[in-house]
Amino acid sequence: MNGARLLLDCLKKQGVDTLFGYPGGAVIPFYDELYEYGYFNHTRTAHEQGAIHAADGYARSSKKVGVCIATSGPGATNTVTGIATAFMDSVPLVVITGQVPTTLLGKDSFQEIDITGVTMSITKHNYLVRNVDDISKIVEEAFKVATTGRPGPVLIDIPKDIFLAEYREELSDILDDYKTEEHEDDIDLTEVVKIINESKKPIIYAGGGIKIANASKELNSFANKLDSPVVNTLMGLGSIDRECELSLGLVGMHGFRENNLAVTNSDLIIAVGARFSDRVIGNSKGFAPKANIIHIDVDITEMNKNKKSQYHLVGDVKKILQNLTKDISAKDNTHWKNDIENYKSKYRIDKELFHPRNIFELLNKKLDKDVLVATDVGQHQLWTAQYFKFKNDRQFITSGGLGTMGFGLGASIGAQVANKDKQVMLVTGDGSFNMNCNELLTIAKYRLPVIIVLLNNRTLGMVRQWQDLFCDKRYAQTDNDFDINYRLLSNVYGIKGYSVDSIDKLDKVLSDCEIGKEPVLIECNIDKDFGVYPIVPPSKNIDEFIECIRV
Repeated sequence: MNGARLLLDCLKKQGVDTLFGYPGGAVIPFYDELYEYGYFNHTRTAHEQGAIHAADGYARSSKKVGVCIATSGPGATNTVTGIATAFMDSVPLVVITGQVPTTLLGKDSFQEIDITGVTMSITKHNYLVRNVDDISKIVEEAFKVATTGRPGPVLIDIPKDIFLAEYREELSDILDDYKTEEHEDDIDLTEVVKIINESKKPIIYAGGGIKIANASKELNSFANKLDSPVVNTLMGLGSIDRECELSLGLVGMHGFRENNLAVTNSDLIIAVGARFSDRVIGNSKGFAPKANIIHIDVDITEMNKNKKSQYHLVGDVKKILQNLTKDISAKDNTHWKNDIENYKSKYRIDKELFHPRNIFELLNKKLDKDVLVATDVGQHQLWTAQYFKFKNDRQFITSGGLGTMGFGLGASIGAQVANKDKQVMLVTGDGSFNMNCNELLTIAKYRLPVIIVLLNNRTLGMVRQWQDLFCDKRYAQTDNDFDINYRLLSNVYGIKGYSVDSIDKLDKVLSDCEIGKEPVLIECNIDKDFGVYPIVPPSKNIDEFIECIRV
């Protein structure tokens, strides 16, 4: 067999049955073998960036490794933003790029780029294959690296002549030298348990590491026994049912009033699978000033990076939570929960107003409870995080660390491919949607029944909000003064489109269209002055938030 056929065998051996990609000159041998090979479900997107985001959405929603194929040069560089997105959010991907033949490497050849050099800082590891005999070992190691410890993307760059080179040995288990490093601190668990048992105002601060460790069940057991409220990072939403009494939701820059005040007044923060991002902690000196901090994570490099913790436990989050739950005493924190209830804002929004809060209340009622929700990045992303009632840990698919506009449509494609029997909704804004709306072609081609909810405020909403608050209302280059008929745009692709401007009209559309059976786009025309509140200004403590100054 040749290298391309060997690569397909190796992918199949790793349990891969789904690929996302876009063919080009350097990967013609791969696609030629794929044509004969069969077996794999391949989704060809309209652009390589759509393919890498689709592989990402597939991985986040399925607990599998996302695999993306791209050609050399511009094909490879078009994946870079998606690779960085996955790297920041610890998403396991294997990205396979074609490369010019080995005899042309380093000669500024047509469509040559040093993609391993370009992606060195945004991959867990990358490879340039120089010998066809190395493909088996490299693929096996790549999947191990992508999935063990803290997951992340791995890139394999394969020259065209390596795809065509003959390989005669049998495919075998040859990986024998790759070992994962596991760190376990010698922290006395007895002392940690004592601190937890003595706390009167505990808060569990749960991040995306809960999902990665498949530890949502353990988190819930721990929270219930401790009777501790849980706040979430953006990536941690869904790790506890938002309708659970202990779930407070988002914390930090756009966290609810009661959540930020609860953290500020707590006496113990138990951070689990979270990295103390600047968007969560604000001014680090003012974050939880009265609290001891216990930090639990698989990645030792996150300890004391942004916020010093008094105790840290490094290792398998699931096992650590199991041991802590077994050892701590059952508690009743009713008094503390009542305090937090009293922190809540008294501000109310008119139920008839076509405001994102009311839009999401309706979506919560109309859609399946386990609907997968992908977003782009901006105000709509934060409104989704604040108001959608996530119930499980694979439900929310969003770009957290990198904040990638244009992520959502590709991600929703991958989520729908991975979950054919589930509803998938994309929530996007006009700014983000305009970046990658070409992927409507992919939605239409494969008849993927994604429901697209486009919150159109005709501006780059989050940037405009900052300009409003911190730049004396100098709205430089933020208003989208072009007039696009998104309903007709979706029709061009053979997708049903609607445009609504009231809750009643949205309710009727959601009742009339066949959600989950065909793709549909619903444009919701909202006021450009709606803001995401609360908001913590730059460099401020998280309890120094600006409450809603206008709806």
